Amino acid sequence: MPAVVLIGPPGSGKSTVAAALADLFAVPWHDTDAAVEAEQGRTIADIFVVDGEAAFRALERAEVARALAHEPGVLALGGGAPMDPGTQEALAGHLVVFLDVGIADAAKRIGFDQSRPLLAVNPRAAWVKLMGERRATYERLATHRVDTAGRSADQVAQDIAALLAGAS
Repeated sequence: MPAVVLIGPPGSGKSTVAAALADLFAVPWHDTDAAVEAEQGRTIADIFVVDGEAAFRALERAEVARALAHEPGVLALGGGAPMDPGTQEALAGHLVVFLDVGIADAAKRIGFDQSRPLLAVNPRAAWVKLMGERRATYERLATHRVDTAGRSADQVAQDIAALLAGAS
């Protein structure tokens, strides 16, 4: 079972912060998007194009459930994973940190390229719409919220470490 689960929109720094936080605590980290890509032998964008979003979400849901049950350390979920009702139930009882970010910082971090299938058309408007739809869920599921805007992954990881130290 992970010590902490990171959620947030594309560009919030979940994977990078997970690695930095894992280094701080000397524990492993796991990224569910990377795990789905490795298991499938192709990118998420390719899965979306060839099999469709529903197929990707099924793979994602299964990987998140597996990771929540078996992965120790720090767990980074894909941006859309927390929208699944089953995943929401599975997150109950876990320490969940919502990495919040604005459009300007998200755009700098991810560049809105074709590797983000839900952001492929009019990426800035799509990101704003996506965040509008997801924010309430991220906030509801989160034990803590950390703003990542204008901050390095190491700074964010230090903040999370301080929050976790205060929670224990």
